[in-house]
Amino acid sequence: MKFLETRVETYSGYKADERPTAFVLGGRRHVVVEVLDRWYQGGLSAQDQKMDYFKVKTGEGLEFILRYNALFDAWSVLASEEESG
Repeated sequence: MKFLETRVETYSGYKADERPTAFVLGGRRHVVVEVLDRWYQGGLSAQDQKMDYFKVKTGEGLEFILRYNALFDAWSVLASEEESG
């Protein structure tokens, strides 16, 4: 499994890119119906990059982990070997 760069649509409430609402994987758009969990990693020192993680459930009942790197304004999705090619 590895993270693949992806295009993500987000909800922006009290902050920009607050949570994902849809994303594209393998040319297919997946609508996020629920955020099951969220956490962050890093950001405790100036050298660490802060990453936000979201475990989401799609309309098809599939679960994915999305990662957001605010420094580069970049999203990625954790994909299985079949999805990552």
